Amino acid sequence: MSPDEYCQTKAVQSGSSFYYAFLFLPPEKRKAITALYAFCREVDDVVDECSDPSVARVKLAWWHKQVEQMYSGKPDHPVLQALQPHTEPYDITAERLHAVIAGMEMDLDQSRYLDWAGLRKYCWHAAGVVGELSAGIFGYSNADTLVYADKLGVAFQLTNIIRDVGDDARRGRIYLPVEDLQQFDVKASEILNSQHSDRFESLMQFEAQRARQYYREAVQALPEADRRHQRPGLAMAAIYFALLEEIERDNWHVLEQRVSLTPIRKFWLAWKTWVSGGRGLVRRLAR
Repeated sequence: MSPDEYCQTKAVQSGSSFYYAFLFLPPEKRKAITALYAFCREVDDVVDECSDPSVARVKLAWWHKQVEQMYSGKPDHPVLQALQPHTEPYDITAERLHAVIAGMEMDLDQSRYLDWAGLRKYCWHAAGVVGELSAGIFGYSNADTLVYADKLGVAFQLTNIIRDVGDDARRGRIYLPVEDLQQFDVKASEILNSQHSDRFESLMQFEAQRARQYYREAVQALPEADRRHQRPGLAMAAIYFALLEEIERDNWHVLEQRVSLTPIRKFWLAWKTWVSGGRGLVRRLAR
C-alpha cells in the first residue's frame, strides 16, 4: 500500500464528513487534504486509543519528531510521506502541524475548561489551525480567508463538542465550560450520569447559539474573491450545520446517543454546495 493509499483508506474508514467535501477537488489538492486529514486522525487516535496518558505522551512526542524529520529528511510514517510533497506548494508549516499535536496534548493535561476563553484556545488547536492549513490547500488570495478558516474550524469543533457530550462524558471529559454549566445550573455529575433535563436543553441551546455565531462570522469574513476556492470548506459547513440542526430537532438527546447524518445526505449536501458555490449556504448563515 502506497502512502497516498494509506491516507485514502484512513479517510474512508473514518466515515467523516470531511471525506465527502474532498471528493470534488482536483487530484493533487485531494491528495494533499486527504494526507492532512489522515495526519489529524492519527494524532487524535493516540489520545482516544491510549488508556495510559504516559504512553500517549510518548507517542505524541514521536509525532513531533516525525514532523521535524519530514522537513529535514525522510519521515518514517506513511502519512507524513504522503504529506511531504505538499508542504511547500500549499504552505503547510511545521508550526501549524505542531499546534495540531499540541491540541491533543491538551486533552492529556485537562478534561474540563473553566471558561470560553480556555475552550476557545483548545478549539483553535483542535480545529481552527486545521482550517487554516486546509484553506492553504484549497487556495486563497486574501489573508482574511484565514480568519474565515479559523472561525469555521471553531464552529465545527463546537458542533462536535455538542454532538459528543455523552461520548466524552463516558471518557470522563466535559468540554462545556464550567461557567456555562453554572449559568444554567447543570451539575457535572448530571452530565457524567447522562441525566437529561430542561436545564440541560437550555445549556445546549446556548452552546448551539455560540456555534451558529461562529458559522455566521466565518462566512461574513470570507472574501468574495476566494469563495470559489473555498467551496470544500463551505461544503463541510453545510454538513456540520445540518448536523447541528438535526441535534436540535432531536431535543438535544446527546447524552445517551450520537446523532449523525447518513452518507447519502452528506454527499448530497456537499454536492449541492459545491455546484452552487455555497451561495445559498452563505446567505442562510449570514442572516
